[in-house]
Amino acid sequence: MSNRNPTFWIAMIAVSASFGVLYEMLLDEDGLSGVGIIYGTCIGGLAITYERGAFLAEYRAHLRRLPTLAYFATAEASLLAVVVCGMMLAGALAWALGLSNKELLEAVVPRPVPLLYSMAVSALLVFVLRIRDLIGAETFLNLLLGRYHRPVSEERAFLFLDLVGSTTYAEKHGDLAAQEFLKAVFAAIAEPVRRHRGQVDDYVGDQIIISWPLARAVEGARCVTCIFAVRETLRLDREWWMSRFGLVPELRAALHGGSVVTAEVGVDRHKIAYFGDVMNVTARLEGLCRETARPVLVSDAILDRILPLPEGILSEALGRYHLRGRNGTMLVHALAELRPPAIEAKGDSLLRPMGEFTKASREARIG
Repeated sequence: MSNRNPTFWIAMIAVSASFGVLYEMLLDEDGLSGVGIIYGTCIGGLAITYERGAFLAEYRAHLRRLPTLAYFATAEASLLAVVVCGMMLAGALAWALGLSNKELLEAVVPRPVPLLYSMAVSALLVFVLRIRDLIGAETFLNLLLGRYHRPVSEERAFLFLDLVGSTTYAEKHGDLAAQEFLKAVFAAIAEPVRRHRGQVDDYVGDQIIISWPLARAVEGARCVTCIFAVRETLRLDREWWMSRFGLVPELRAALHGGSVVTAEVGVDRHKIAYFGDVMNVTARLEGLCRETARPVLVSDAILDRILPLPEGILSEALGRYHLRGRNGTMLVHALAELRPPAIEAKGDSLLRPMGEFTKASREARIG
């Protein structure tokens, strides 16, 4: 389970355990005995780790390639098997701890009513996880808490990543092949962004919009090291990209930050959106990458807050530019690697080899 903050997962396990207690209170003729906590923890924990790909990851990737009806049928059958295994594990554990007065065989064989209850609860937990993945972890939490029901002014850093040559690839190989290419690139980017505690806010065509609270972004130059970690991930997996798509993805990156207004918008479909000059400037800065022929540009508003730069990254002042839609000029810098190290944000697993992440991203792309 790839998540820097374990609080959510601890909460999910606790919720699973509470559902076990609820079953004892409502449906178990023996009443409260503590066994429900064991069942809830084992079943919920196993279902969650399976859903997160902690085991049988290749099998789940194969399932996602099935036709829709076959996928749903197989996915439900797989979840049933996981729940049954969780119930058997919980029964054996309760028996070993002396909490069950049944024989071992009777304790581990699932009964119909607990099985149906466990399936319903597991399906609910999986549904919550998938909704969280769909809209993003931080967005999901903010929507639940109603943090942005009223507009809030806050400081954020934004990173716009734009895939180079995607239109040409679509013209040559067709829209379906181009979509597979984009899907693979987005999957590869996910792990470095998550590792550097960024939040993917949106996909706009072949562009990815990533943001951080400004204080988090500049801490340890996290927003800068994220850019080069993404580039490193794509570069180290060069052979896979060439064999699968015939080219290695190249990205243009623009980094800027400042004050924005954040608000929950929408009626039928809710979304957390950002308003302000910062968004427009970042988009214009990304367009300037083409004009200057530099793949990574950053504004002085960000660079001034993270100097000195991490080892191996150099900055070059390109001068002041008048960006469309903006009255004044902005001092723009280009960033480049002096050498290609496996860059990590300070405090974010400095010693983990990059190979772990490229392997994880490759498994995600296969799906």
